[in-house]
Amino acid sequence: MRIDAHHHLWHYTPEAFGWIEPASAIACDFNTDDLADEMAVAGIDCAIAVQARQSEAETAFLLDCAARQPRIAGVVGWIDLRAPDIADRIAARPTGPLLGYRHVVQDEPDADFLLASAFVGGVGAVLGAGLAYDVLVNATQLATLPAFLDRCGDGRLILDHAAKPNIAAGAWQPWAEQIAAAARHPNLFCKVSGLVTEAARDWQAADFDRYLDHVFTCFGPDRVLWGSDWPVCLLAGTYTDTRDIVARFVARHCPEAEAAVFGGNALRAYAMDIRTL
Repeated sequence: MRIDAHHHLWHYTPEAFGWIEPASAIACDFNTDDLADEMAVAGIDCAIAVQARQSEAETAFLLDCAARQPRIAGVVGWIDLRAPDIADRIAARPTGPLLGYRHVVQDEPDADFLLASAFVGGVGAVLGAGLAYDVLVNATQLATLPAFLDRCGDGRLILDHAAKPNIAAGAWQPWAEQIAAAARHPNLFCKVSGLVTEAARDWQAADFDRYLDHVFTCFGPDRVLWGSDWPVCLLAGTYTDTRDIVARFVARHCPEAEAAVFGGNALRAYAMDIRTL
């Protein structure tokens, strides 16, 4: 079972997606048929759709996509994690393959956003309900990740995009030390997704090796999962490029982990039942 652990779908409008450059390659609609075509070419069996807008309507949209496209095995949606009635909202969540939630923390100007008591409490409620939480942070916020993990309690958390190292600039510290510190928390998984858009536009496969090696060393191959970050990846490469960059690294350094990185770890991180896929 080969799983893409991170992709998006959307009906594009400039108002709903202000972060997308209007003239860019991703300033258009991307639907379930587009996704299925990409997955078929890359030999991927199923995928997890992740929110790209901060609204509960986004969650409903993605669940509807999953209902119409069997290749979408699960959804990471959005909910107001700071709401005082967050536990009740989670309990009343819509039906469907909702695996967890995400907040686009990287867009929050506060470097300590993760540590706000209401937010930590909301994430704790998600974990307490048996759901997963995807962590999306920028370089400044990454320093607060270990303290955030300490406060959240037990549960399954997934760090998106390896915390977005600046590969284009060859930047290393403090990212490397902060990733190592976060990886000491045994319940944190890491997605090697979204890397092509952090690299120079004329990237070579070798540009990613140092960063992949560090992630695999810190987390171990049993806590690393691949995601395409399609269609955002189209700004710098193809769907298949994102697979091949990681597949070639795994083939050279830990070939025994290929099934885990490309499927098994996603099943564990999101508590997915393979019998339903």
